[in-house]
Amino acid sequence: MKDNVRVVAWQDGETVQADSGLESAWISIRAGLRRDVGARMFDQWLKPVGLGDYCRESQTLDLLVASDFSANFVSGQFGDRLRMAWRSAGVGVREVRMRRAPDSGVPRLLEVVHVETAAPAAPVDAPVASNFLPRHAFEDFIVGDTNRLAFSAAQAMAGEAQPRFTPLFIHGGTGQGKTHLLHGIAAAFSAHSPSEPVLYMSAERFMMEFVNAMRANETMAFKARLRAARLLLIDDIQFIAGKGSTQEEFLHTINDLIDAGARIVVTADRAPQMLESIDARILSRLAGGLVADIAPAGLDLRLAILESKRLVAGDPPVPDAVIDFLARSIRSNVRELEGAFNKLVAYGQLTGRSIDLDFAQGMLADAVRANARRITVDEIQKACAAHFKIDPSEMRSKRRARAVARPRQVAMYLAKKMTPRSLPEIGRIFGGRDHSTVIHAVRTIEALRESNPDMDADVRALQRLLEG
Repeated sequence: MKDNVRVVAWQDGETVQADSGLESAWISIRAGLRRDVGARMFDQWLKPVGLGDYCRESQTLDLLVASDFSANFVSGQFGDRLRMAWRSAGVGVREVRMRRAPDSGVPRLLEVVHVETAAPAAPVDAPVASNFLPRHAFEDFIVGDTNRLAFSAAQAMAGEAQPRFTPLFIHGGTGQGKTHLLHGIAAAFSAHSPSEPVLYMSAERFMMEFVNAMRANETMAFKARLRAARLLLIDDIQFIAGKGSTQEEFLHTINDLIDAGARIVVTADRAPQMLESIDARILSRLAGGLVADIAPAGLDLRLAILESKRLVAGDPPVPDAVIDFLARSIRSNVRELEGAFNKLVAYGQLTGRSIDLDFAQGMLADAVRANARRITVDEIQKACAAHFKIDPSEMRSKRRARAVARPRQVAMYLAKKMTPRSLPEIGRIFGGRDHSTVIHAVRTIEALRESNPDMDADVRALQRLLEG
């Protein structure tokens, strides 16, 4: 029997009518994109995007924008993110293509294309092939001192030889390359073992699919699908915190896969022992493999990342002075650094003007100001005193009682991490103390953060407060 055909109407960037499944998914995807990239970037580039043709045979969806330039920019800047979002939506979209919308002011009706094929449908419980992104291969990951261990561990996990550790747990802040490594592992593993099932999903997706399976009374199919994987990659495991039944299923899944000799890679924004509201049995399993962190990129790594992007950016050329300015000014995370570079190149192409230092400073003024906010030692002392409920004068006093000494050590630690002050300068501000006292405070708090989740939570809360 011939499939029903629905239509999509596109006008001024808005979807007028669409296949209900695609339309519903697009509403959800748009909300996620706005949250992820920010309201300004979303409104400028992604809000005008509308739905176009969909080919069921190739599982390809056209997304429509107003111009060829917009199509090229959105594809280059957000193509991977859009592709991942549509693949994760579970509506049969594997690829997306950016297309210029019709020039006419009236809506054009675009049929959802149904091409009949003799290929059998995949069984419900069949493991889904990993939706990894070719652009996020190992070859495109720039290695430095802050991510070398994680990169080497990822390569070992993806190699032909069975790794000597599993699971691999990679942790680090937002935008530092964790997801890139997951896709690199999937691509490298599939290259030498194409018939081995690979399953990649976010922890949020794991939770959602598990809940849906329970509601539909299909938990056995869900379990079979997961346990068929020979490589399981779970991103942002912190999102299942506090979800008891989801955690229980996740624990059984990783236990069964480990017993079956499968490979497991998990990422999070902090070390296993610092994850809150996660079952202790899960934390023990995660910490029992190899734990590798990705620290914020240093100057040399930021320069190397920008140089790699400059090599493939094309015109207009980006001079050394601008590369150096970006590397020294955008320090928060790699994703923001790459976004700043892409913005410069895109606006250079849009306006037709060359990229020089003045142009870069003007275009990125807001981002630079956000990264350049100077936090003072006095601010840190006051924040720590308020957080730990002591008098601010105790930061400079000679008292050694733990109730006073520990907050003072936290303040010294944050002063070292968040200000350009030297150790002797910090010591003088804290009541004329020697620089060795500051070193001792920094080492003490670093050790406590590793062993004491409450201390790590206190420090994180203070950092967020001070960064504003």
